[in-house]
Amino acid sequence: MARELQKIVVMGLGYIGLPTASMLATKGHQVLGVDVNEQAVNTINSGRIHIVEPDLDILVKSAVNSGNLKASMTPEEGDTFILAVPTPFKELNGNPKAPDLAYVEAATRAIAPFLREDNLVILESTSPVGTTERIEEIIVSLRPELAGKIHTAHCPERVLPGQILRELVDNDRIIGGTTKAAVTKAKALYKTFCNGAILETDSRTAEMSKLVENSFRDVNIAFANELSLVCDQLGINLWETISLANRHPRVNILQPGPGVGGHCIAVDPWFIVASAPEQARLIRTAREVNDAKPHWVIDKVRTKARRFREPVIGCLGLTFKANIDDMRESPSMDIVQELVNSGIGRILACDPNVSAAKVPFELYELKHVLKESDILLLLVDHEEFKEIDPEVIKDKVVIDTKGVFR
Repeated sequence: MARELQKIVVMGLGYIGLPTASMLATKGHQVLGVDVNEQAVNTINSGRIHIVEPDLDILVKSAVNSGNLKASMTPEEGDTFILAVPTPFKELNGNPKAPDLAYVEAATRAIAPFLREDNLVILESTSPVGTTERIEEIIVSLRPELAGKIHTAHCPERVLPGQILRELVDNDRIIGGTTKAAVTKAKALYKTFCNGAILETDSRTAEMSKLVENSFRDVNIAFANELSLVCDQLGINLWETISLANRHPRVNILQPGPGVGGHCIAVDPWFIVASAPEQARLIRTAREVNDAKPHWVIDKVRTKARRFREPVIGCLGLTFKANIDDMRESPSMDIVQELVNSGIGRILACDPNVSAAKVPFELYELKHVLKESDILLLLVDHEEFKEIDPEVIKDKVVIDTKGVFR
């Protein structure tokens, strides 16, 4: 049976929305990508990209040139509407980590006038349990005549920055619908570009599954980060300890770092805590351990800086993980900004993947940083940093949060 090609409206053209929109367009669907950023819209319509992701530029150019992808600041009528907008934090009743659904709700209100009977609305944004049902409530409140006549589903993204295009196609996908009909319609759409298994469930279970995936990783990273503090206190080589322990067939300790960043792992566990604060004790503690790690790193730098009258501190890396330009929730960025603000010395920041226009302080070339610094703070294990000649830094004070120079 021939697959059904659709008119698809994708709300949000960031790290998830743009790759998804482009992938659907290259599969023959007519796709309208919508974003509030006019510069991003114009960039995409010219066949270029406003974010850094391997091979995404080729995919977007192909999709735009085919005529199947265009970008706009306003939605239109379609068959399927995909919401891929941010879900950050907000302050609520003294809780600074409460989920902020303002972007999801705004996107829902924006598409409501364009919805028709039998349309499918898919939430891809990682969200607290119940958000998909909330979308349906908003739509029905604005369009009462559509009650029971539209389909809503949650299909959480599961991709890794730097490998988004491959994982969009190859990873298994969870489809959680508010009805069986919604699951069937969403499954048919994702089958047009997904090679991975399509796993069917209800919307609340799909929402929880995505939060659990990232909370599991956060808890395990917290163990590694706490272990780094313990080993430092006891004067034990952290990296050797982990390497030896991991030789046990049922042990797999993750690698510690300066904290945890990104749009998922640093955020999603708090959504579970907000939903069940009395029960999510371990999840909360893990978040607190990981959120505290940047302060520990800064204290280490302060201690080392006291050795110098006018210390020059080279900070290597600003992104939340290696070999990408993404600085969302990046502990490295927070650490460098705090060091700049503290006045403890001259800060030379370097990140080969980040544009100087995206940060509020000056960036320097790696060679300059290596030459001028008294203290080197390694925050991100970019490939460029792994290639540093040990002889060049043998006389430096090195604080290596990623084990690159072990």
